[in-house]
Amino acid sequence: MFKSILLPTDGSPQSDKAIPLAIQFARLNQAKLIGICVIQPLPFPSMGDSGAVIDSGNFEHQMEGTARRNVEKIAIAAREAGVPFEGLVTLSPSPFEEIVEAAKKFGCDIILMASHGHTGLKSLLLGSQTQKVLSHTTLPVMVLR
Repeated sequence: MFKSILLPTDGSPQSDKAIPLAIQFARLNQAKLIGICVIQPLPFPSMGDSGAVIDSGNFEHQMEGTARRNVEKIAIAAREAGVPFEGLVTLSPSPFEEIVEAAKKFGCDIILMASHGHTGLKSLLLGSQTQKVLSHTTLPVMVLR
């Protein structure tokens, strides 16, 4: 039924817990697993006069290394389970849009993603990438908690 499964990760413990479930789901469906980690650029420019100087190039380079390690966790688990895998790291201020576009690009049948379970004010302030994916895709989305 499902031949291509998208698994977004942000490297959080919740995302890491989703990996074995996604691997098992992919094996049951004899499906390919696509892992994605979206890097968000600095939300503000460096402010040299205020004393807060941030090298955005260095920040993005460090974040890319972390994102690649997050995707590599999925790759290792998939390889050990004999599940076909492809991984990608992208840069975008809008992770949910990248996730939805990756699902289209790779012809995914379903998106499996972890939810952090934020509620109340914390949810309002942080936003929910999972909620945004749910409202911007026509694909089935399995939310893992």
